[in-house]
Order: sequence, then C-alpha cells, then structure tokens
Amino acid sequence: MKPWQWILSSMVLAIIVGAVINITCVVSMEPDLEFNRVGSSLIAVFDYIGTIFMKLLKMIIVPLVFTSIVVGIAGLGKTAGFARLGGKTIAYYAMTSLIAILVGLTVVNVFKPGLVDGKPNEAILKQISDNKDAYADKISTKLAGQDGGFDAVTNLFIRMIPENVFEAFGANNKMLALIFVSLLTGVGLIFISKKGRTSVFGFFEGLNELTLLITRWIMWLAPIGVFGLVAETTAQTGLPILLLLAKYFLVVAAALLIHLLVVMPLVLKFVAGVNPLKHFYAMRNALLTAFSTASSSATLPITMSSLKENAGVSERVTSFVLPLGATVNMDGTALYECVAVMFVAQVLGFDMSFGTQFTVVILALLTSVGVAGVPSASLVAITIIVYNVGIPNAEAVIGLILAVDRPLDMTRTAVNVFSDSCGAVVVAKSEGESVLEDWKEDVPEIGGD
Repeated sequence: MKPWQWILSSMVLAIIVGAVINITCVVSMEPDLEFNRVGSSLIAVFDYIGTIFMKLLKMIIVPLVFTSIVVGIAGLGKTAGFARLGGKTIAYYAMTSLIAILVGLTVVNVFKPGLVDGKPNEAILKQISDNKDAYADKISTKLAGQDGGFDAVTNLFIRMIPENVFEAFGANNKMLALIFVSLLTGVGLIFISKKGRTSVFGFFEGLNELTLLITRWIMWLAPIGVFGLVAETTAQTGLPILLLLAKYFLVVAAALLIHLLVVMPLVLKFVAGVNPLKHFYAMRNALLTAFSTASSSATLPITMSSLKENAGVSERVTSFVLPLGATVNMDGTALYECVAVMFVAQVLGFDMSFGTQFTVVILALLTSVGVAGVPSASLVAITIIVYNVGIPNAEAVIGLILAVDRPLDMTRTAVNVFSDSCGAVVVAKSEGESVLEDWKEDVPEIGGD
C-alpha cells in the first residue's frame, strides 16, 4: 500500500480498537475491576506511542520553518513583490475565516443544538447542575496561565517580537516570533555582500534539504503514530456524554464539513482555477496527519512537503503562506468558536439578538487570529467571547462541551490545514505559477512507496 493508505488503514483500525476498549473496559466496568485496569494500561500505551510521534513532528518544525522562509525569500535576490505576496495572503485569510464563521452561524441558527422544542435542553441543564463544580474546575485548570481577556488578541504583535532572538527557536508556541526572525534573516541576506550571502545562503539551503529528508523519515512512522493518537482519543471519549451532546457534535461537524467540502472547493475552482479533487488528492497525507494529531503546527512539515512535491507550489509561496497560516489562519477554529458560543447561549436561555450575533462574528474573527498561538486556543477564545457578549454562568456549559472537544478538534484542525493549503494555491496562481497542472494519478508520495 501507499503511505496515505497505511495512514488511513491505521486510523480505521484505531477507531475500532478504541471503541471496543471504551465500551468493554471503560464505560461498562467498575473502576476496581481488572478489565478497567487493562483498559487504562492500553490507553497509556496508545498515549505513549502518540506522544513520541508528536514530539518527532514538533522537533522538525523550527528548523523547517526557519530554513524554508529564509531560503524562499533570500533565493529571490530581491524584495520586489514581497508586500504584494503578504497582502494577498492576509486578504485570503480574512475572507475565508469570515465565510467559515458565517457558515457556522447559519448552521447553528437553523438546527439550534442547545434547544429542545424551542426551550433549553433540560437533560444538558441537569448534567451541568449535577456536575457544576467539576466542570468549572476543569475550565479553571485549562485557562491557568492564559490571558483572560482581550490581552490575548491585542498582544499579537508583542508576541511576534522576541526579547532574545534565540527565544524564537524555543518551544512554547513561539511561531509568530520564529516567522518574524525568519523574515528578517531572509530579507537581510538579500542586502549583505555577495560573498557573505553565498556562504550563508548555501548553509541554509543545505539545512533545508536535510530537514525535508528527516521529515520524510518521520512520515514512515506515521501509521504507528496515528494509530496511537486516534485509539487513545476514541477510547477516552465517553459514550454517555457523546450521546447527550450528539446534536451539538453533529451540528459542529456538519458546519466544518460544509466549509471543507463545499466552500473551499468553490474557492479552488473559481478563484484559483484548479480542480478541487486534484488538490484534495495532493494534500491527502497532510489532511490525515492533521486529523490524527489535531495540531496545525505539528502537521506543518507534512503540509509544506505535500504542497511543494505534490501540488507544485513554489518554495517562495509555500515558505511564506503556510507558517503564517498555521499560526493565524484558523477557519475551523473560528467556525467552532461561533457555534460553541451560540450553543452555550441556547442552553442557558440567553437571548442572542442580531446585534449580539454580529458581535460574536467579529469577536470570533479577531480571537481566531489573536489566540491561535496559545495552548487551549479555542477555549480561551470561547471564554473571551462569552464574557464580552455578557452570557452569565457559562463556565459549566463550556466545561461540559470539553468532553467531546477532542474529536471536534481533530476535524477543525483538518479544516484549518486544508484552508492554509488552499491559500497557498490561490496565492501561487495569482503570482502566475503552474499549480496542479502537471498532476497525474500517481502523484509522488512523501517517503516513496
């Protein structure tokens, strides 16, 4: 089988195994029974496997992003057109994020997942009432150390500039700082002497090739890593809570799929002028990895390789559009924030007038950009929006929906990654590049067959 087929097969197997463990070892057994201990041990093993794979992917992010941006910019030998490239990228991000939010707002208003016969869902309210403190504590734990208000949005540019240049190469969500330092380095290389530029550029070019090679090696382990990540998620998702929130879950999933399977293909077809099916096929490895890891940043090496090797997007466009997109372009997240806030309001019987819903749209657009680079980004954003539109006592409801957040997180991450890749295609086509024109059925695989 081809690599993407191995990944898909391992994902299906993981769902089956995880579901069996959840039903037989987690849900139906008492905590002190042997089957429950076996289930807990298996979940720990899956977590161990998935954690190793995630660490491998994250390990390669910093050198790949830095060298790709530097090589992409410095390789041009000039700064002409750089502002144009940035303007197109930002315009695309703003437009698609706004469309995603409006899709989510429309779907949640049509199906009203928080209501039953026009009234707040009594079963959900009872669940919240019985576990109010536990859900509130869960929210407090998740938000510990995070900006609790609009500082998360307004500090966007402050986070972009590191106090120490080497901070940009550290962990802890420094992607904006890394992009800033990479851009400065790439532009700076254009203006230094020819002798200095040749030697330094050669080093970064070689390092970029090396990081791409290591990325291919890591992808050989993808089926195993994907199995661990998906099996753990499936095993830990409680069936009773999933049934209680089934309508909410399906509404979020439906809205995300509309954006992924309807809106984005229309953008590819009528804005970029390319065949959407070709692009889906070219990005299959990235989409499967995004879904299993639930991390746009961790998927970034795979997304960049897929765009360059399968779709034919240039290094110049890929290295600029994708790292920025993985940080600030969150279509799926923005859509999810809108639906989640509306759901919270419906459950609590809070009246959402047209003006209030318009405020939610604007806040979702701002927070999807401003807080994307922090841990528990969606939770921070939802809390900010709920607080600013004045929904009272919302902490317990937000704590409840965290129970089904992981599978939804996987789905919205796939939407985020696909939107980033579509943005790169749109920008590349607008720059006159030949994208997906030489596509054929046997597209080169990452890592080979």
